[in-house]
Amino acid sequence: MAGRRSAGLLLFRGGGDGGGGDDGVQVLLAHMGGPLWARRDVGAWSVPKGEYVPPEEPRAAARREFEEELGLPPPDGPYVPLGDTRQSGGKVVTVWAVESDLDPERIVPGTFTMEWPKGSGEQRSFPEIDRVAWFSPDRARELMVAGQRVFLERLAAHLAG
Repeated sequence: MAGRRSAGLLLFRGGGDGGGGDDGVQVLLAHMGGPLWARRDVGAWSVPKGEYVPPEEPRAAARREFEEELGLPPPDGPYVPLGDTRQSGGKVVTVWAVESDLDPERIVPGTFTMEWPKGSGEQRSFPEIDRVAWFSPDRARELMVAGQRVFLERLAAHLAG
């Protein structure tokens, strides 16, 4: 199977003091939905993202997936490219940072269907993400999927100039 690709948007806010570093900066992460993630916190948070298949452009996919997962239109740019990384499962994830102040209470998550409980033959619907929240970069680093932490480092480097 050709390499799976995913694209997403990392929203950030604050830190407009010009002092460099991540003073006051927060990033928006999404907690993965469904029964497999329900009781997990560490390693269960992600940049809002989703899979795409070329020739769809990654940035267009990031915007589409943001809207599908959060039920809200993606913020207007400017979009800061944070590049891509290969996660442990082999998926290549491409992310853009965009400054925005989204209210987590406004999300209307998309859903997916899976057999649950496993082996029951019963199909149930679950939210793709069950919540989003703003975190300091340090707290985000503790909670997010390990393979995506590099995007926090790249955002910090961008904000530091």
